[in-house]
Amino acid sequence: MGPMTDEITRRVQPQARRPNIVFIIADDMGYADVSCYGRRDLVTPNIDRMAAQGVRFTQGYASSPVCTGSRVAIITGRYQLRLPVGLEEPLSANSSPGVGLPPEHPTLPSLLRKGGYGTTLIGKWHLGGLPDFGPLKSGYDHFYGYRGGTVDYYRHTGRRGAPDFWDEDTPISQEGYSTDLFGDRAVTVIRDYAQAGRPFLLSLHFNAPHWPWEAPGDQAEAERLRGRDLIHWDGGSQETYRRIIVAMDMQIGRVLAALEENGINRDTIVIFTSDNGGERFSDTWPFTGKKMELLEGGLRIPAIMSWPARIAAGRVSEQVTVNMDWLPTLLAAASVDADPGYPPDGINLLPHLAQGAPIVERRLFWRYKSLWQRAARIGDWKYLKILDNTFLFNVVADPLERANLRDRHRDIYDRLVGEWNTWNATMLPETAASFTENFTGAEMADHIGLKPVTGDPDPDL
Repeated sequence: MGPMTDEITRRVQPQARRPNIVFIIADDMGYADVSCYGRRDLVTPNIDRMAAQGVRFTQGYASSPVCTGSRVAIITGRYQLRLPVGLEEPLSANSSPGVGLPPEHPTLPSLLRKGGYGTTLIGKWHLGGLPDFGPLKSGYDHFYGYRGGTVDYYRHTGRRGAPDFWDEDTPISQEGYSTDLFGDRAVTVIRDYAQAGRPFLLSLHFNAPHWPWEAPGDQAEAERLRGRDLIHWDGGSQETYRRIIVAMDMQIGRVLAALEENGINRDTIVIFTSDNGGERFSDTWPFTGKKMELLEGGLRIPAIMSWPARIAAGRVSEQVTVNMDWLPTLLAAASVDADPGYPPDGINLLPHLAQGAPIVERRLFWRYKSLWQRAARIGDWKYLKILDNTFLFNVVADPLERANLRDRHRDIYDRLVGEWNTWNATMLPETAASFTENFTGAEMADHIGLKPVTGDPDPDL
């Protein structure tokens, strides 16, 4: 066929519809905090329905055990330690001024927007404040939510009491439970994009189930915390935590219903995951460790993806994944190229999910300044360092990380340490100026003897 025939063929053949993307992130949710991952004392029917309609990953990892680093990796598709903002563990009032996600850095929303997508963030940002940083400076057309690390569910104030609720770059005052408000806005955004017929990225980043421990109906607890630090160690319970999760699941159900009611559910990718491992009331079984720790419980997260048009329903995948994988996967689905100057550190999962490609072995690395932690996962093996203690685990056979095989398999241990050192040489170095934190024995009774860290870098680096 000649050039004219080829051109006519391209005109008459319908182009493959580019998928919409709804990217849902829970905050500090443990691996087993939803019923399809094993939570025994609550039911999350809407998140479970997503898993039944798509794929559930059983070896999903966060790139960081705290939110700022993890969210940098999600939005850039690259290790957070390539950027100064990624050194903050997490970004806080104690961080150096002028630190945030550089507006010129390519991001998932900025790349999709260049490819013709509408982009909206609802919920948490936590990648730097105005006037230098913000969602509207990093690829989002619209923003409705909060900029800091946490927000009171009712008063919509940050950790130290300052108002933190925004519509675009305008501060607003609005009554209501934040989970419900975010769900309301998401339903409206989906309807508006569907009516416009434009492909879209909706990032729905709930503050649930992060502290403060306020479930629906807990306005009195919000008032009790007025003028206090929202991290509060004298509140919360398993029952409150369950109700926070159930409320989020209900709003996710409304989002799924909105996709169906607008006739776009088949051509929409929906992702559900957490930014990092669970906090004090979380269920992280069968792992140990929590947020701020490189034990599996601080890193392993639920990870679910549905796309009825391309991914078979009811799959369970043992593919090791990390949240840096979402950017290259979603760009490939949208037929959008990554910026060649910032190649992703994650991989495109679509060959495995939609084309039957086999599982691939991963090489994943972590560093967390508090307690001088290091980790590497290569195949089934994991190297772990906490302070001066070093370990080698087979985390498939031993997910609790109890049997230290360092001396029995010294060759494997030395290989993983060597690969970690090679990787670390390509990252920004630890600095005394960056913020870090950890749980202490005074805060959590099962952290016996742990004291606040100084913030000094690991002396061995």
